[in-house]
Amino acid sequence: MSVIGHVESLWRYPVKSMQGEKLQEAFVGFSGVYGDRLYAFHNSAGRAVLPYLTGRELEEMLLYQPRFRYPEKARRPPNLAEAEATAPGANPVYAGPADLVVDVETPAGDVLAIDSPDLHHRLHKGSGTAGTLTLLRSDRAMTDCRPVSVISAQTVAALGEETGIPVDHRRFRANIYVDLDAASSFAEDTFIGRSLRIGTKAVICVVERDPRCKMITLDPDTAQPSPEILRTVAQAHEGKAGVYAAVLVQGTVHPGDEITLLP
Repeated sequence: MSVIGHVESLWRYPVKSMQGEKLQEAFVGFSGVYGDRLYAFHNSAGRAVLPYLTGRELEEMLLYQPRFRYPEKARRPPNLAEAEATAPGANPVYAGPADLVVDVETPAGDVLAIDSPDLHHRLHKGSGTAGTLTLLRSDRAMTDCRPVSVISAQTVAALGEETGIPVDHRRFRANIYVDLDAASSFAEDTFIGRSLRIGTKAVICVVERDPRCKMITLDPDTAQPSPEILRTVAQAHEGKAGVYAAVLVQGTVHPGDEITLLP
């Protein structure tokens, strides 16, 4: 076993394709980061495989800021301590909708409940979709592919050098941003098929590289696109940046936690 780096920052996205929130701790469960992509807007006119309304259709969606109404209840599952103390380790029970309700601050500064008809109307009108939008909620993170996404600071920095423009790490909407110490850019690709322990307990298995789309072109503060970022990833890196992981052992992780490559 060898320590290969540490956690730079942790993020979750309570509403799919809206702004994320930086965390001081995150419970990483089999279904993903607790509270991540808990809500999404299903678009009846969307694709069968990825039917959600996202920044690909409504760039301004990235400027909507969701926040849990009861942040303490959204930190971790309410019975986590009891679950972890039950041999061989029981799955914790996630809080219900009343405890994990989300409010959304719009780009105009209004704060609306996630199920507000006004919020629904603004998203529908802004997207121009001919379909019907339906609010969905799920305890399982409604991610596009795998439960947890990871990208290194080295990879983000390299893409900035390759494109010649500042690249904000938030463009990649990862759950776990890592600093791989002296490793080169895209070193996370070498972990595919390997397991990483994060902190003292959580273990993830890196399963594949992360194929990228229009989302990484969008500035997280303005939603303005920079197509050259996706073009560079497509031409120089087979359209992929960062990796996806599955969770093997659940646990709570923190910024600064060591990352250990397991045998």
